[in-house]
Amino acid sequence: MIESFRNIFAIPDLRKRLIFTFALLAVYRVGAFIPIPGVDPMALAEFAEAAKGTVLGFLNLFSGGALGRMTVFALGIMPYISASIILQLLTVVWPYLEKLSKEGELGRRKITQYTRYGTIVLSVIQGMGISFFLERTQAPGGAHLVPLELQGWGFRLLTVLTLTTGTAFVMWLGEQISDRGIGNGISLIIFAGIVVGLPGAILSTISDVQQGSLSIMTTLILIVFMIGVVAAIVYMERAQRRIPIQYAKRVVGRRVYGGQSTYLPLRLNTGGVIPVIFAASIMSFPQTLGQMIENRWLQKITEALGYGEPLYNLVYLLSIVFFCYFYTSIIFNPEDTAENMRKYGGFIPGIRPGKKTAEFIDRILTRITLVGAIYLAIVAILPQILISGFKVATIPVIGTALDALLPAVITEGLGLKFYFGGTSLLIVVGVAMDTVQQIESQLVMRHYDGFMRRGRIRGRR
Repeated sequence: MIESFRNIFAIPDLRKRLIFTFALLAVYRVGAFIPIPGVDPMALAEFAEAAKGTVLGFLNLFSGGALGRMTVFALGIMPYISASIILQLLTVVWPYLEKLSKEGELGRRKITQYTRYGTIVLSVIQGMGISFFLERTQAPGGAHLVPLELQGWGFRLLTVLTLTTGTAFVMWLGEQISDRGIGNGISLIIFAGIVVGLPGAILSTISDVQQGSLSIMTTLILIVFMIGVVAAIVYMERAQRRIPIQYAKRVVGRRVYGGQSTYLPLRLNTGGVIPVIFAASIMSFPQTLGQMIENRWLQKITEALGYGEPLYNLVYLLSIVFFCYFYTSIIFNPEDTAENMRKYGGFIPGIRPGKKTAEFIDRILTRITLVGAIYLAIVAILPQILISGFKVATIPVIGTALDALLPAVITEGLGLKFYFGGTSLLIVVGVAMDTVQQIESQLVMRHYDGFMRRGRIRGRR
């Protein structure tokens, strides 16, 4: 392992890419501590502490704490992800975008340009919502987050401009990392935002154990639980269904081609962490609208979709399942795969080439995607149990009876202050596997040993 890390810095191109990636991630972390003007930092810190365990605390996880400190990078990369979702949805229903998606590199560049425009529009909308929210909100001690003398359209426009510029800069950082660094820039930015909070969370847990607010037995169970979740994530992310493929022999001149057997690997979780990030981005919209528009019905909807509420959990889980199927359908086309197999003389034993092969692959992909979606949904909802439990008491008619029957660990949670397991570990482990796999590929391509002497590390794609 030490020799492998030494080999990384022995390759000039790989060394430059790693240094460039770390440098831009450092720039991102610096920006996460530059506050927007006009906000009272003491009142904001008091409010952020009280907001832990709510949807704001959940979104603060993805921004690396920038949202809780209300810095120039408070919106993080979420507007870019939301714009990507909208563009991908429109690609299915709008013939113009569908045509662009099939035009190769030029079409992808055009769609990327539209995604950037959409990111700016969404940043303006969310920035305006945050400015209204800051003006109307008070800390638990009664202090205004924005002093009364600073409130008004001057503060709102300055906040929108600051947050929109910060999001555009984060988007640019992500694109630069993808082009000139190692790994997917957007995923690494989210990865960095989560990882930077883990040391403080661990120290906080140790302090709770020393003070007696968290028992040693609970801590041991928590550690075992974390190891189990990490192992399950690694196992599920590497799981695949292999479809056997046989290639017919072809005679070209004096040479005989084909005749060998291989397989088509279908990953159990084809979409990776993208469905979870997409679902989390979608769930942030009601909160934004609720802060911008004062309407009684909208406020009720916002409350029903509050973090930990039964309706929030239901919509969140259904969104994950939907985006698993949706994203898989975008990045993998069974008809194209079957056609390519037919062109090169390949076939699945017992299945006729062409349409029957496409239907067979689609049927298998549909089944394994369901298993992958259920796995993602279970892992994503785990933090709910650890933090605040399931608020079943708010369910109409049967809520009170369920609250009395279920144990307190389910209805009230363990009261932890941060996200052990669940979405954070899913993103951290998944992105780490992808990044290490890319570094491994670079080492092997240059005839160096990778991180594993036997076998190769497989990423999620």
